[in-house]
Amino acid sequence: MNKITIQEAHKLTSPGPMTLICTETPDKKTNLAPVGWWTILSYNPGMIGFAMAKTSYSGEMVRRAKKVIITIPSEELDKVIIPCGTTTGRDTDKAEKFGIALEDVPDSTIKVPTNSSVVVKADLEQTVEVGDHYLYICSVQQAYGDEDNKPLVWKY
Repeated sequence: MNKITIQEAHKLTSPGPMTLICTETPDKKTNLAPVGWWTILSYNPGMIGFAMAKTSYSGEMVRRAKKVIITIPSEELDKVIIPCGTTTGRDTDKAEKFGIALEDVPDSTIKVPTNSSVVVKADLEQTVEVGDHYLYICSVQQAYGDEDNKPLVWKY
């Protein structure tokens, strides 16, 4: 993967494909949770937003560590995205359970699934209560993309 701008990441992912939120658990493992929506909030500075249920373990990990990586998985991960959302990371290593190979991201302890087309590393700036969800507003630290533009997953 090569470094790209947040605008290039937006272009590679529009309209919104399935997304995996990657967080680090207290025992230093990567937790994966699908979201059907994320958005670019600002290009300069790079800001993104996504919403998760208030009860979400991944949301709890974002609030705890103030770090998150958003990945756009390619079709190779199609069969594991929904199971990642129906299993809690509180007591399950989802990558291990579902056989998801993970790879490092420069300057991050959070890993991402191999076969991710876009990776956006971000820091939490603000959490806004929106009904039964929290809206996470994050500053983009770096985006990475796969110029091969593998097919993405487009389902809920």
